[in-house]
Amino acid sequence: MARPKGTSGKREKEKQRQKEKREKREKMEERRANQSKGKPLDEMLAYVDENGNITSTPPDPGKRKPVNAEDIDIGVPKRDTSEDPLKEGKIDYFDGSKGFGFILQDNGEKVFFHINQATYRPEEGDRVNFTVERGPKGWNAVGVTKIP
Repeated sequence: MARPKGTSGKREKEKQRQKEKREKREKMEERRANQSKGKPLDEMLAYVDENGNITSTPPDPGKRKPVNAEDIDIGVPKRDTSEDPLKEGKIDYFDGSKGFGFILQDNGEKVFFHINQATYRPEEGDRVNFTVERGPKGWNAVGVTKIP
């Protein structure tokens, strides 16, 4: 069987490896020689002006506004309790064998509910009251009760 063309011997492969190694070392030395030591500290500083924009010039101390530390809110904002949490809707779909369904709210949005969150045996077409909570996959209706 004949040797395939284009193959090289061990010596040629070693020469090629040495050449690539030498080129890599030369490139690295060239990068080191051309590398600058960086910018001075004054050029690297950034400031925030009175409007919250980042600038390269320091802010004017005359435009400084006093801030009361108690006015700064850190954390999650409080929920607005003025909104009525009890919502109304109609059961649009219910699968009794699997125990889940969807409630069509009066505003046109659908909300998922599970039979464990209902206080009675739900059926399609029932008018219900419920509250909405955030679940792992979206909004869920809880405390589902039938409107008489």
